[in-house]
Amino acid sequence: MPPPPYAQRLAPDLLAWWDHHGRKDLPWQRDPTPYRVWVSEVMLQQTQVTTVMRYYDRFMAAFPDVVALADAADDAVLHLWSGLGYYARARNLHRAARVVRDEHGGVLPADFAALASLPGIGRSTAGAILALSGGARHAILDGNVKRVLARVFRVEGYPGDTAVAKQLWELAEACTPDQRVAHYTQAIMDLGASLCARVRPACGLCPLQPGCEAQAAGIAARLPARRPPKARPHRTTVLILARRPDGAVLLERRPPTGVWGGLWGFPEAADVGAVAAWCRDTLGTDPASTRERPVLQHAFTHFDLDMTPVEAELPDPPPRVMEAGRYRWCDPRSPGQLGLAAPVTRLLAALAEPGMPYTSAPDATTPP
Repeated sequence: MPPPPYAQRLAPDLLAWWDHHGRKDLPWQRDPTPYRVWVSEVMLQQTQVTTVMRYYDRFMAAFPDVVALADAADDAVLHLWSGLGYYARARNLHRAARVVRDEHGGVLPADFAALASLPGIGRSTAGAILALSGGARHAILDGNVKRVLARVFRVEGYPGDTAVAKQLWELAEACTPDQRVAHYTQAIMDLGASLCARVRPACGLCPLQPGCEAQAAGIAARLPARRPPKARPHRTTVLILARRPDGAVLLERRPPTGVWGGLWGFPEAADVGAVAAWCRDTLGTDPASTRERPVLQHAFTHFDLDMTPVEAELPDPPPRVMEAGRYRWCDPRSPGQLGLAAPVTRLLAALAEPGMPYTSAPDATTPP
């Protein structure tokens, strides 16, 4: 099927707008090497630019190139990602850096297929890296681009469906120009993040209004279609805040995959009544006392989690030595360079300063 007529006009109209209104001084734009663009694109997945900017420069200062990232310890990488959310991104970024170091001489491959095959990259991110860093003509289809194209060409359907995704990719390819590809790629992302926002799009200011079929039909605000609704699961767990007499609290490294994979957190129990048995079985001692604290709620992408912290004060003498690599004692006043999820950081702060609230502080992000 031939592309819609407006596909040929979209890029010129968009670039004319971007030349006057686009973002041109983001940290990763100042020296758009493939590595710097790659890190920014991974951070920007599911996360707003304003949030990423609080993390990007610090991350790049610690890991200025692929080899530095590849050589870093897991904890060092996760520590600088702590609070940014979607921690699988950090784990994949780290894994991919090691592949690049070991199999590509420490240089991100310029070949699209090789780049897209790296952990956590894929088709759209590979296209963005090559387009933004070198101007190579590759289409992208992140969330912002899906929204722009779905509205301009009135693509009605959930973008997660195979047929709808195929149609959007065909439109993305048709609209990507041969010239100024880096500017175009940034421009369509900027438009989706600003005027063509998900809620209350500013259609009256949009440079693509002349060709936008959804705006002409008065349905821009309801495109693209949302994911079909499903019941949102609700889970509960008990966090064991096991404390030595000197105030140190026990942390456990989580499994490498799953919720907060690879980060340090508190050991968990199925219910409050199991805390004493856990201390006895794992630490070789019964707690001198236990205290249940207010529930801490956390919203993930696909479920809600209620966490009940239970302080377990341990007696002298100190508990037996833990399993190496899995457990460690942590001073809540100085946790060190550890990868910690936002709720864990808040609980540690509350342990360091009794009386500090921890149940309502906003997180930078809420996903795992």
